This record gives sequence, C-alpha cells and structure tokens, in this order.
Amino acid sequence: MPIYRFGQTAIERVEETTFGSVGVRERADLQRLLREHIEVISPNTLIISEEFGEWEESRRRIDLLGIDEDANLVVIELKRTEDGGHMDLQAIRYASMVSTLTFDQSVDIYRRHLARLGKQEQDARRLLLDFLGWDDQDDDEFAQDVRIVLASAEFSKELTSWVLWLLDHDINIRCVRLKPYRLGDQILVDVQQIIPLPEIAEYQIRVREKVQKERQARTSNADFTRFDVQFDGERSTSMWKRNAIHFLCKRACEKGTTPDELIALFDWRPNRVWYAVDGTVDAAGFEKLAAMNASSGGPPFDHRRWLCDDDQLLHTNGCTYAFSSQWGGAKWHRAMKLLQEKYPQFNISYSPTA
Repeated sequence: MPIYRFGQTAIERVEETTFGSVGVRERADLQRLLREHIEVISPNTLIISEEFGEWEESRRRIDLLGIDEDANLVVIELKRTEDGGHMDLQAIRYASMVSTLTFDQSVDIYRRHLARLGKQEQDARRLLLDFLGWDDQDDDEFAQDVRIVLASAEFSKELTSWVLWLLDHDINIRCVRLKPYRLGDQILVDVQQIIPLPEIAEYQIRVREKVQKERQARTSNADFTRFDVQFDGERSTSMWKRNAIHFLCKRACEKGTTPDELIALFDWRPNRVWYAVDGTVDAAGFEKLAAMNASSGGPPFDHRRWLCDDDQLLHTNGCTYAFSSQWGGAKWHRAMKLLQEKYPQFNISYSPTA
C-alpha cells in the first residue's frame, strides 16, 4: 500500500525503497534501533538480551529476547529482506530453547545485557520486578508462555501461511511489517502488524481459546470441575473455581473483611489478588482508570486477568476493586482452605457439583 504526501497544491507519492538500498544494516542499525525502541513492534516489552545464545552445542542466537508485562518471554526475530527468509522456523526453535528459563536465570541474563550496554550499576532484578509490577518474584506466574514476534520488510506467502497455521495451533506469534520509504533526505518506515490483523485480533484470540478449551476437554485430563459453595448460609451452585473463590472473597469483604486482609492471607501472591482504582466506578470506568494507571507507570492491567464486570466489582473504602481470575490448580485449593480456617464464623463450605 503506497504512502502519499499531501501538499498545498498536489498529492505526491512517497518513494518506496528497501533497507539495503538506503544502507540500513540488519544488526548494526535495525536491531540496535529497535532494541532501544522495542515498543515500535512489541509494546509493553522489556528487552533483557541481544544476540542471546546461551545454550550448549549451538551457535544459534536470538536477535532480541524480551519479557512482556504478563511475565511471558518474547522471542523477537528481525529481517531486512523482502520475504522474511526462514525466520519463522528459527523463532520456533528459539522459543522452545528459552521456554524453560526461570526468573533467576532471566535476571542473570538481563544483568549481563545491562553490563554490555555500560549500565552495570543498574539493579537488573529490581528493574525486572518493577516492570512486572511485582514486589517479589512469582515463579508460578513467570514464563507461562513464550510469544514470538517476527519483524521484516515483507513476508512471503509461504511464511504467512505457516504463521496462520501456527496461530490456529495455539502458538502465540505475530508478524510486523517494516516498509521503508524515502522522502527527500529522510527515511520513513511504515510499521504495521499484519498477522493477526489488529482490528480482529481480540476476536481471533477468543475463537482460539474456545477451540483450545474444546480440544482440551476432548483429549486431556484437565480439571473442569464445578463447585457448590456456601457462605454464611448463602448457597451458590455449579460455579467455576475462579467464580467460587471470588464469591467467597467478595462476600467476606461485604461482611467487614478488607481487601488488604485477604492480600495478607494469600501472601504468596500479593499482587495477584485485587486490582484497585480510586473512586466508585462501573466496569467501563474501572477498565479506563486501570488502563490509565498502567500507562502512567502503575501495575500492568490486562482485563482478561481480572473479574471486572459490573456485578463482579467490589466497592469499599472509596475504591473499586476487581478480583483476580487466575486461580488454577493447587493455588485454588490452598486459598479455599485458608478462607475456611481464617473465617470460621462464616461457615464456609464447598464441594464438587453433583
């Protein structure tokens, strides 16, 4: 798609060019510039290494390795070529190689990266925790997924077909096209995410999640048990785990317990219990304020990780609170038992729905 310059008397087509013809080198220029401004192709990402290749018996290196605000690792591969080469195969190989990295290993990698940039005086661990909005490391939440970002001047039909297939099979991958143009002495770059298309990305995510759940239900032993829950004589039936614990915690707060008290009770996940904003607001207002807080340096906010519909929000102490939706596995059972032990006066009980 061409770019045009609108003047006073005419519309002028901007000359399309290539990175090679204007002397932009892949590593020395493109990679260096994107390393310092990674938000151009991967928003809300912290770069922790460049040319990462710390594995045995391999000379392969990741162009840029990052971590996103959801604590997922991000493998970023760059090409200035006109078809993207075989970057998709490289990136998948790299994603598998880094998938086992721990929080402590990532801190060490980031520390060495800062030292190479002449910033060895900076505290890598503190910077990483601050970026994630964590007071302390949470190994259960760290690197639950690996995202892949492919950035190139263009992508071949073969490569895009392969990427679309990977998306359908639950690989978190995106393609960002960097198209250079020459305007006089200036080089302009048109940056567009082409897979998945931004305007339908959320819809595609919902479709993939639905297909994934259906596939898991057919082929795995995943626990989809629903529960009947009782709180102070009030009974609610056939609830998913996250809704069951939300029901208990919200009712406890409505009976005088404070959100801070529950944060202290679930002390192994202090930043994963409530998300709070000032004022008494509805769901739309909550999401707007939470997004503003996150963009101004506050805790990161992803509405998929919080129960923030109108009937789910808690209003107390001049604030509005959303409860975490991330309560899978052993965390849920541990939290439920703690609630029973902490608040015997509420006669909390729960059992699988018959």
